[in-house]
Amino acid sequence: MPCATDLGRALCVVTGASRGFGRAVAQQAARLVKPGSVLVLAARSGDELRALQAELSEPEAAAAGLKVETVVADVGQMEGLESIIRTSKAAFSEHVDHVMLVNNAASLGDVSRYAQSFTDMSEVDSYLSLNVSSSLCLTARVLQAFPQRPGLRRTVINITSLCALQPLCSWVLYCTGKAAREMMFRVLAEEEPDLRVLNYSPGPLDTAMQMEARSRTADPNIKKSFSDMFAQGQLLTCEASCTNMMKVLLEDSYTSGAHIDVYDV
Repeated sequence: MPCATDLGRALCVVTGASRGFGRAVAQQAARLVKPGSVLVLAARSGDELRALQAELSEPEAAAAGLKVETVVADVGQMEGLESIIRTSKAAFSEHVDHVMLVNNAASLGDVSRYAQSFTDMSEVDSYLSLNVSSSLCLTARVLQAFPQRPGLRRTVINITSLCALQPLCSWVLYCTGKAAREMMFRVLAEEEPDLRVLNYSPGPLDTAMQMEARSRTADPNIKKSFSDMFAQGQLLTCEASCTNMMKVLLEDSYTSGAHIDVYDV
């Protein structure tokens, strides 16, 4: 079956869109959707979101019929999720043939401590609310807002990590969050056979989160491995990793719910 050359006339919702991998997703999606498409870009940073909106709304994009909406929102709060859904519903038109949600927003958590130091439930709950609960609740709301109908494709992407599969010392919050999220989307793939679900692991990216990892990680061996990757030029650009993800989406031959790593493509 030939590979598609575009993502269709899409409503594409991206969380954590203002920087890093989310920004790369927005930029590449803007080039791969058909005229009449809408990008709904959500993040906590309003200034960075508006700069991205301006970039994607340049005359050639506007002429191509792309609309870019921004939502300044904290996805860890109910009001943030409601704002994303409200904006998405307002932007949706009957001509849209592909609803795509990219669950990218995430945080590293406190990697300067080991598991036995996390005695405060409210601290753990706060991390899981942003990194796990919000993804499930936003995904459920999107699926309810845009139910299955003939001629409408629906794709849900979870930006995952090797940490969903492999434990790292002093990374208990991050590993737990990624593992929980991945299982959540695997269950969703089983429950909704008409839905396309992808767990995409973008690999070691040259981002602010990676800088935090190599400067704050408590475990000396893990810290050294991140520092070595950086020093040896082994980090990937967000753009290169995102290109691989888009290739997977366009080929559309993956098993729904599968974990696909950047190096698998």
